[in-house]
Amino acid sequence: MEKGKISSLQMAFMLYPAIVATAILGVPSITAKYAKTDLWLSPIFAALIGYLTVYIAYKLHQLYPKQTVIQFTEKIIGRIPGKIFGFLLLFFYIQNTGLILRGYAEFVVGSFLVRTPISVIMVSMVLLCAFIVRGGIEVLGRAAELFVPVFIFPIFILIILLIPDLEFKNIFPVLADGIMPPIKGSIVPGGWFSEFFLMIFLLPFLVDMKKGMKSGMMSVFAVMMTLIVVNLTVLFVLGSTTSTKLYPLMNASRYISFADFFEHVESAAMAVWIVGAFVKISVFYYVSALGTAQWLNLSDYRPVVWPIGILIVIFSLWSLPSSVDVSRNDINVFPLQGILMQTIIPLLLLLIAVVRKRNRKGTETSRMD
Repeated sequence: MEKGKISSLQMAFMLYPAIVATAILGVPSITAKYAKTDLWLSPIFAALIGYLTVYIAYKLHQLYPKQTVIQFTEKIIGRIPGKIFGFLLLFFYIQNTGLILRGYAEFVVGSFLVRTPISVIMVSMVLLCAFIVRGGIEVLGRAAELFVPVFIFPIFILIILLIPDLEFKNIFPVLADGIMPPIKGSIVPGGWFSEFFLMIFLLPFLVDMKKGMKSGMMSVFAVMMTLIVVNLTVLFVLGSTTSTKLYPLMNASRYISFADFFEHVESAAMAVWIVGAFVKISVFYYVSALGTAQWLNLSDYRPVVWPIGILIVIFSLWSLPSSVDVSRNDINVFPLQGILMQTIIPLLLLLIAVVRKRNRKGTETSRMD
């Protein structure tokens, strides 16, 4: 099926942009609608979902070390229920990859390539990702290792360049309405943090599996800190208008100006962000293709790469007709759907697996007696 191997560090480099790449764009605006000036606190609460999800994924992997969730679910809850859950999870990931692709294309077309047909943007990205997915997990891991620093470094350069425009008073009052607004604001980013369940598909291919939990937890911490810094930056620059912007970080970057010649850096920021989006879509695409092949009991996942790519494009075109629908989905549908499919149900699977294992041990002990 997949004979490649990656390190725990490469897994971390794959997971980080898989969550952060889209979260830094629209999530600050959504969070600000609920948390207002306390939007910087919401990622801390949301990260709890990420830590729990990583713990669940790693513990399930310890019970079934050479299998992904598509394979071992049948052992936990039976063949037919396992197949049904596997189908629903794959449908969720394929559809979600399409929605990520649509969000990426809406951002590029809406902000920069205004006259370019959105279908051209989406198809070109899927074609690019398909080639790296067919290359296998080692190619994907090396690409992430190469591109993620290129993605991270300019974000922090952008934030440093914004320092002259920061209004630190915008953070006050802190917790004026209590703790509930930032907790409510954490539900949407919580959906993004639940995506750390992707690691269940990557753990079987680690050369240093014992470091898997640590790498996953460090990735959660890195994502949390990135979102806190981004949320504080847009709050200090945009203030109370943060919630009215579709892409607050992009709006904030337009404030950068030095000596009237170093301006309009948002174009450079977009070029760098596309690198992160590429890694994110590739990871989701790979998981969808690998999981589908395992669900169909195929010996190789590569024959399904192109059919899955076509499905991703279809979902991206038909699921959400406009950018308004994309935003509405990010607020109302994806967070709850993501947490249910990637945290709550896997937690139930882990509990059932642990109980069944204990019962099996108890039965074996009684037979020996």
